[in-house]
Amino acid sequence: MARATTGSLHLHFSPFPPQPHKSPPFIAAGVLHRRRRSSSAILAATADAAPSPPSSSAAPALPHSTLEIIGGGKDSILPALKSLERPFKAFPVVGWSRHVETIFAAYFRSTPAVDFRYRRVCLRTPDDGAVAIDWAAGDDVRLPADTPVLILMHGLSGGSGDSYVKHMFAEARRNGWRVVAYNGRGGGGSPVTTPQFYSASYTEDIRIVVKHVKTLYPSANVYAVGWSLGGNILVRYLGEESQNCPLSGAVSLCNPFNLVMADEDIRKGLNNIYDRAIASSLSKIFQKSRLLFEGIGGEYNIDLADNGKTIRDYDTAITRVTFGFKSVDEYYSKSCSSDSIKHVRIPLLCIQAENDPVAPSRAIPRKTSRYFRTFMQCFYAANPNCLLIVTPNGGHLGWVAGDGAPFGAPWTDRVAMEFLNHVEKGRREN
Repeated sequence: MARATTGSLHLHFSPFPPQPHKSPPFIAAGVLHRRRRSSSAILAATADAAPSPPSSSAAPALPHSTLEIIGGGKDSILPALKSLERPFKAFPVVGWSRHVETIFAAYFRSTPAVDFRYRRVCLRTPDDGAVAIDWAAGDDVRLPADTPVLILMHGLSGGSGDSYVKHMFAEARRNGWRVVAYNGRGGGGSPVTTPQFYSASYTEDIRIVVKHVKTLYPSANVYAVGWSLGGNILVRYLGEESQNCPLSGAVSLCNPFNLVMADEDIRKGLNNIYDRAIASSLSKIFQKSRLLFEGIGGEYNIDLADNGKTIRDYDTAITRVTFGFKSVDEYYSKSCSSDSIKHVRIPLLCIQAENDPVAPSRAIPRKTSRYFRTFMQCFYAANPNCLLIVTPNGGHLGWVAGDGAPFGAPWTDRVAMEFLNHVEKGRREN
């Protein structure tokens, strides 16, 4: 059997190697200050070294017309993304519906055949909590010390065993990278030792993991990929660190960006099947550690967390209380990663699906959105570090297209890897 999560949606089928029920996403990062050339200079230098794109009379210009591309990094990044020379075509039948594609990817996407086993390391946090990170056993001695490191950050209620994480893990290793999969508190069997799980705006666990990785491999560049809520946390972290960010580049996939809009949309129509599935998953995660919350006071609602029917129920009962928000609406409004984009100072690729039922299209920071007018100056022109790709189909964590369709790796893996290799080449050359 296999198992996958759809970022916020947790659909069961149990990946290899067997792991306990997945839990909320926390992401990793750390604050080590190193002098770097600006990311825009590195991207520009790499672009200058690449062959000039063909003229319009010789071949169609990148990107293909099936994709929407926005961002100040278009000129420096797009020439390296060779996958975009081909049209984006969702797999027949599967791609006809956002719900079919989302559920198909969660239930039927394969787990890749790999030649490694995970080696787990648990890290203690200042509040006496713990997060777990999974390396490929043997890579610590097999790979040179300056091999670039990629941190993978799962979606809500996910973990290192989820199929989309395993596919990206395998793709990066095939490209010669060192990879580590992050498991948030309770996720992927990570131990829960304090009455705290995760928050969409909580970035301290990210800092611990990145600092740990940078300490282990001080001569290596470190990158990160985040899915769904993991993408939201990653982008917030990039904005907080800004010019002092220890990461060299990042990729955000199916990021909800605006949690107020995501909360509104996931409760509409057929989208509520994801809302109920996620709530059930969160309740199961909570029940394993509910004794940590007994008798500690505050506004925790243990019964609601046990039996909540929506994500909003769970966040009302647990999340907003743990992280000091007065209401669940305040939690959502103050946890949006769209607010962070203008502060990002490293190369950032964001890939979204126009028909995503969990990360809604109207929340994507693009120039046509009146709500995001200030952010659009960052994505569309002013920020040379950012590039946004919007595909017409894909569902949530689906992207059943390309050479891997319908059962293999999502279309996004190759694009993300082309971007990461491009940025790493620029770092090494400069």
